[in-house]
Amino acid sequence: MKKREVQASVKDERLVRKRRTEMIKGAVNLFIEKGFHRTTTREIAKASGFSIGTLYEYIRTKEDVLYLVCDSIYDQVRERLQSDLDNNTGTIESLKLAISHYFRVVDEMQDEVLVMYQEVKSLSKDALPYVLRKELEMVAMFETVIKRCVENKELELSEKQIKMIAHNIFVQGQMWGFRRWALHKLYTLDEYIELQTDLLLVGIRK
Repeated sequence: MKKREVQASVKDERLVRKRRTEMIKGAVNLFIEKGFHRTTTREIAKASGFSIGTLYEYIRTKEDVLYLVCDSIYDQVRERLQSDLDNNTGTIESLKLAISHYFRVVDEMQDEVLVMYQEVKSLSKDALPYVLRKELEMVAMFETVIKRCVENKELELSEKQIKMIAHNIFVQGQMWGFRRWALHKLYTLDEYIELQTDLLLVGIRK
């Protein structure tokens, strides 16, 4: 699916990337505190360190900011997972390592993950399918890891089971972010990873 273009009046691409990175950081904090709909573009500009006039040189609407936030978060998670998942050897141990790495990435980006969970529904109709497609592509990365285990005779699973397990891993990772108000009182990150991985493998092996 084609990437949605966000119009900017500034032609310097490096400056556009720099300003939008600042904008994303400022917007994430505001969206967590107030939510997307109660946050104003003026507040986003202030949190980003520039004027409202400057803000509109890099975006056209507040919805553009939300799209850039969601797009950036998925790109960051994907980039950080890619090398680890590409090195998968088709063993249970490599699957466990992939799950652990993903959960740790979510832990480091839990504010961003929370924004995704809460605000993705507010994306415009032309932006939402693209962002959701990126999420499915990340789920597919875990499908590939699990399929390699099946091909290597480490697991015996149907295609539907593989897809379900991949979605479960993805959501369990996100849950550490959007349920942190409860989970962080009960478990350390290491405990959460160990428990979720053990429960997942018990189900798979049965």
